[in-house]
Amino acid sequence: MTTLLPPLTVVLGGARSGKSRYAERLVEDAGGGLYLATAEAGDAEMAERIAVHQARRGDAWRTLEEPLELARILSAHASADAPILVDCLTLWLSNLMMAERDAEADVMALCETMASLDGPVVVVSNEVGLGIVPANDLARRYRDLAGWANQRLAETAQRVVFVAAGLPLVMKDENP
Repeated sequence: MTTLLPPLTVVLGGARSGKSRYAERLVEDAGGGLYLATAEAGDAEMAERIAVHQARRGDAWRTLEEPLELARILSAHASADAPILVDCLTLWLSNLMMAERDAEADVMALCETMASLDGPVVVVSNEVGLGIVPANDLARRYRDLAGWANQRLAETAQRVVFVAAGLPLVMKDENP
Protein backbone atom coordinates (compact mmCIF):
# COMPACT_ATOMS: atom_id res chain seq x y z
CA MET A 1 0.00 0.00 0.00
CA THR A 2 1.39 3.41 -1.00
CA THR A 3 1.39 6.16 1.61
CA LEU A 4 0.44 9.68 0.53
CA LEU A 5 2.81 12.45 1.53
CA PRO A 6 1.86 16.08 2.14
CA PRO A 7 3.40 18.69 -0.18
CA LEU A 8 6.25 19.39 2.27
CA THR A 9 7.55 17.28 5.14
CA VAL A 10 10.51 18.49 7.21
CA VAL A 11 12.46 15.87 9.19
CA LEU A 12 14.67 17.37 11.90
CA GLY A 13 17.12 15.77 14.28
CA GLY A 14 20.65 15.76 15.58
CA ALA A 15 23.67 14.07 14.06
CA ARG A 16 23.21 10.31 13.78
CA SER A 17 19.64 10.56 15.10
CA GLY A 18 18.14 8.39 12.35
CA LYS A 19 16.52 11.30 10.51
CA SER A 20 17.82 10.35 7.03
CA ARG A 21 16.78 6.74 7.42
CA TYR A 22 13.32 7.85 8.62
CA ALA A 23 12.95 10.25 5.67
CA GLU A 24 14.05 7.54 3.23
CA ARG A 25 11.36 5.21 4.58
CA LEU A 26 8.72 7.93 4.13
CA VAL A 27 9.60 8.27 0.45
CA GLU A 28 9.94 4.52 -0.06
CA ASP A 29 6.50 3.98 1.50
CA ALA A 30 5.14 6.54 -0.97
CA GLY A 31 6.47 4.47 -3.87
CA GLY A 32 10.04 5.77 -4.12
CA GLY A 33 11.42 8.85 -5.75
CA LEU A 34 14.37 11.12 -6.37
CA TYR A 35 17.17 11.53 -3.83
CA LEU A 36 18.54 15.09 -4.03
CA ALA A 37 21.87 15.01 -2.21
CA THR A 38 23.57 18.24 -1.12
CA ALA A 39 26.76 16.79 0.39
CA GLU A 40 30.16 17.16 -1.20
CA ALA A 41 32.99 14.81 -0.31
CA GLY A 42 35.56 17.36 0.82
CA ASP A 43 37.55 14.81 2.82
CA ALA A 44 37.82 11.06 3.39
CA GLU A 45 35.46 11.03 6.36
CA MET A 46 32.71 12.79 4.40
CA ALA A 47 33.29 10.50 1.44
CA GLU A 48 32.71 7.54 3.78
CA ARG A 49 29.48 9.06 5.13
CA ILE A 50 28.22 9.55 1.58
CA ALA A 51 29.15 5.97 0.68
CA VAL A 52 27.23 4.62 3.70
CA HIS A 53 24.13 6.59 2.67
CA GLN A 54 24.42 5.39 -0.93
CA ALA A 55 24.86 1.75 0.11
CA ARG A 56 21.84 1.93 2.42
CA ARG A 57 19.66 3.32 -0.38
CA GLY A 58 20.74 0.78 -2.95
CA ASP A 59 19.77 0.96 -6.61
CA ALA A 60 16.08 1.69 -6.03
CA TRP A 61 16.73 5.43 -5.82
CA ARG A 62 17.50 7.87 -8.60
CA THR A 63 20.07 10.30 -7.18
CA LEU A 64 21.01 13.85 -8.16
CA GLU A 65 23.82 15.66 -6.43
CA GLU A 66 23.35 19.42 -6.13
CA PRO A 67 25.26 21.43 -3.53
CA LEU A 68 23.79 24.89 -4.26
CA GLU A 69 20.81 25.20 -6.63
CA LEU A 70 18.05 23.42 -4.67
CA ALA A 71 15.15 25.64 -5.76
CA ARG A 72 16.05 25.31 -9.44
CA ILE A 73 16.51 21.53 -9.28
CA LEU A 74 13.30 21.02 -7.30
CA SER A 75 11.36 23.09 -9.84
CA ALA A 76 12.81 21.08 -12.70
CA HIS A 77 12.17 17.65 -11.18
CA ALA A 78 9.04 17.94 -9.03
CA SER A 79 6.36 15.49 -10.06
CA ALA A 80 3.14 14.22 -8.58
CA ASP A 81 4.33 10.74 -9.59
CA ALA A 82 7.44 10.62 -7.37
CA PRO A 83 8.41 12.45 -4.19
CA ILE A 84 11.78 14.13 -3.79
CA LEU A 85 13.98 13.66 -0.73
CA VAL A 86 16.42 16.50 0.00
CA ASP A 87 19.26 15.39 2.25
CA CYS A 88 20.21 17.68 3.76
CA LEU A 89 19.31 21.31 4.26
CA THR A 90 22.09 22.07 6.74
CA LEU A 91 24.80 20.78 4.40
CA TRP A 92 23.26 22.96 1.71
CA LEU A 93 23.45 25.96 4.06
CA SER A 94 27.10 25.21 4.74
CA ASN A 95 27.73 25.03 0.98
CA LEU A 96 26.00 28.41 0.52
CA MET A 97 28.09 29.99 3.27
CA MET A 98 31.33 28.59 1.84
CA ALA A 99 30.35 29.91 -1.61
CA GLU A 100 29.71 33.31 0.02
CA ARG A 101 26.13 33.40 -1.26
CA ASP A 102 23.23 35.23 0.34
CA ALA A 103 21.98 32.19 2.23
CA GLU A 104 18.93 33.95 3.66
CA ALA A 105 17.79 34.94 0.17
CA ASP A 106 18.36 31.37 -1.05
CA VAL A 107 16.31 29.98 1.86
CA MET A 108 13.45 32.38 1.12
CA ALA A 109 13.58 31.42 -2.57
CA LEU A 110 13.50 27.75 -1.57
CA CYS A 111 10.43 28.31 0.62
CA GLU A 112 8.66 30.15 -2.22
CA THR A 113 9.54 27.33 -4.62
CA MET A 114 8.21 24.70 -2.21
CA ALA A 115 4.79 26.35 -2.26
CA SER A 116 4.49 25.92 -6.03
CA LEU A 117 5.87 22.42 -6.66
CA ASP A 118 3.83 19.73 -8.41
CA GLY A 119 4.82 16.90 -6.09
CA PRO A 120 5.74 16.10 -2.48
CA VAL A 121 9.13 16.90 -0.99
CA VAL A 122 10.73 15.55 2.18
CA VAL A 123 13.55 17.74 3.54
CA VAL A 124 16.07 16.46 6.10
CA SER A 125 17.78 19.01 8.33
CA ASN A 126 19.95 19.00 11.42
CA GLU A 127 18.69 20.74 14.51
CA VAL A 128 22.03 22.25 15.50
CA GLY A 129 20.94 24.65 18.25
CA LEU A 130 20.43 22.11 21.01
CA GLY A 131 24.01 22.10 22.27
CA ILE A 132 26.50 24.60 23.59
CA VAL A 133 27.00 28.03 22.04
CA PRO A 134 29.88 27.71 19.55
CA ALA A 135 33.12 29.46 20.46
CA ASN A 136 33.73 31.16 17.10
CA ASP A 137 31.83 33.61 14.92
CA LEU A 138 31.51 31.38 11.82
CA ALA A 139 30.05 28.49 13.82
CA ARG A 140 27.61 30.83 15.60
CA ARG A 141 26.49 32.34 12.28
CA TYR A 142 26.00 28.84 10.88
CA ARG A 143 23.99 27.72 13.93
CA ASP A 144 21.83 30.82 13.75
CA LEU A 145 21.27 30.45 10.00
CA ALA A 146 20.33 26.78 10.39
CA GLY A 147 17.85 27.57 13.17
CA TRP A 148 16.30 30.38 11.15
CA ALA A 149 16.10 28.23 8.00
CA ASN A 150 14.50 25.35 9.91
CA GLN A 151 11.89 27.75 11.27
CA ARG A 152 11.11 29.12 7.79
CA LEU A 153 10.71 25.63 6.33
CA ALA A 154 8.67 24.42 9.31
CA GLU A 155 6.28 27.35 8.79
CA THR A 156 5.86 26.32 5.15
CA ALA A 157 5.61 22.58 5.81
CA GLN A 158 2.42 20.63 6.36
CA ARG A 159 4.29 18.04 8.45
CA VAL A 160 7.33 18.43 10.72
CA VAL A 161 8.90 15.43 12.44
CA PHE A 162 11.71 15.45 15.00
CA VAL A 163 13.79 12.27 15.16
CA ALA A 164 15.86 11.31 18.21
CA ALA A 165 17.41 7.87 18.80
CA GLY A 166 15.66 6.69 15.62
CA LEU A 167 12.25 7.52 17.04
CA PRO A 168 10.01 10.03 15.24
CA LEU A 169 8.02 12.66 17.11
CA VAL A 170 5.45 14.44 14.94
CA MET A 171 5.59 18.13 15.83
CA LYS A 172 3.20 19.44 13.17
CA ASP A 173 0.69 17.62 11.00
CA GLU A 174 -1.74 19.59 8.87
CA ASN A 175 -3.75 17.18 6.76
CA PRO A 176 -4.37 18.75 3.35
